[in-house]
Amino acid sequence: MANTTFSGPVRSEDGFDVVAKNSTTGAFTTEFSLDGSGLQVTPITLGDENTTLTATANAGRTNVVPAITGNRTLTLPSPTAGIWFKFIYGGAAEEAENLIIDTGADANFFIGGVIHLDSNADNVSVYADGNSNSILTLTDFGLFEINILAKDSTNWIIWGHQEGADVPAFTDQS
Repeated sequence: MANTTFSGPVRSEDGFDVVAKNSTTGAFTTEFSLDGSGLQVTPITLGDENTTLTATANAGRTNVVPAITGNRTLTLPSPTAGIWFKFIYGGAAEEAENLIIDTGADANFFIGGVIHLDSNADNVSVYADGNSNSILTLTDFGLFEINILAKDSTNWIIWGHQEGADVPAFTDQS
């Protein structure tokens, strides 16, 4: 693939698209677009399975979690300062299963917390301990938005909210 270098401004009357080409089929898919309305990044719908995320495929994009049929774990890659993940729920009803977000090691712990919007009692903020909590479990979750930003090559900053009857929990590796 050729590279082009510009020494001045680049002008486009209809925006720019960054695309990926499937090496088997030759089909192109748009990764993100930049035009007069701003940057639009194509969301990713995750599957109903345990998933190991990658910075290349999942970072900087909205990751849509579908309705799930069993407990599912999303494992983050090793942190690199500045990579960011956004997770939202794309199902139609409160789940009866758990979604687990795992850094993979207690050394790669979460800093921050999640606001629990309780559907049957009081709302509460839930915080990671800031020294070893590397797993977030959303128990029987409803709507949520969870954001995770790599602070450096060790730690993750986490914030967001989750609705449901059960409080989310931060824990260490078992």
